[in-house]
Amino acid sequence: MYKLVAIDLDGTMLNSYGIVTENTKKVIKQAIEKGTEIIIASGRPINSIQAIAKEIGSNNYFIAGNGALIYDMKNDDIIYEKYMSKQKVLEIINICEQNSISYNVYTEKAILATGLKYNVLYYHKENLKKEDNKKTIINIVKNMYKYIQDTEEKFLKITVCDENKTIFNSIIRKLRNIDGIRVLDVSHISRKVIKQGTEDISIEYYYTEISLKDVDKWNAIEYLIKKLNIKKEEVIAIGDNINDKEMIKNAGLGIAMKGSTPIIENEANYITDSNNEEGVANAIKKFCF
Repeated sequence: MYKLVAIDLDGTMLNSYGIVTENTKKVIKQAIEKGTEIIIASGRPINSIQAIAKEIGSNNYFIAGNGALIYDMKNDDIIYEKYMSKQKVLEIINICEQNSISYNVYTEKAILATGLKYNVLYYHKENLKKEDNKKTIINIVKNMYKYIQDTEEKFLKITVCDENKTIFNSIIRKLRNIDGIRVLDVSHISRKVIKQGTEDISIEYYYTEISLKDVDKWNAIEYLIKKLNIKKEEVIAIGDNINDKEMIKNAGLGIAMKGSTPIIENEANYITDSNNEEGVANAIKKFCF
């Protein structure tokens, strides 16, 4: 019997419009009622995940920042943390700014951005459909370097985005020379859909995520299951992208969404339907009921 299911958000639990379908919510709540621990394991900051966790009835724990922290919802407390140092963040954004490439800094509770582009534009459009207390907090910062120098906020990760693959790859090579960080090897283009009136508009860009070297979702899951006295064989992990690789590889049952990056499909024990076909709900029904 599987006792814990760790589920990614973007491209996995959320469909292309950033929504958890009513059927998926229903299936997740049924699994929780049967005694299965359902946790979100996402790259998003705390506030963005917390609203979705409440929406699906997952009220105990979630993993944020790709494994940089575990949040205990009942006690309103961070029980595990691996933050990036201010020095590393400044080093990374300095390279990005020198090469005029788009980047965002994820703190515990917000996304710091220099403008509404790529993934931040998607989150902004998602926010327009949400109540204030459920929105992803986005802070537009004009002088990011100075802001980081002065702030006392804690840093989970940095995302780097560009629509030109050649430019993007050249920056990645430079970032890989920085010691003590992990630059995710995301080789495919990210595609998201936003609504503009009655029209669907596709946002496409190459991106990577940067965190401390030993930060990943599986390390956070290992910490949590030890606390909960759950064996790794009793864990299901569901995801679609390279930041889900370690948890899909190491869980008792690793599940990839249909259309996942090929590396993830190769690591998975099972491939479920896509995020637009309620693949998470179908997998939970198959393996938890």
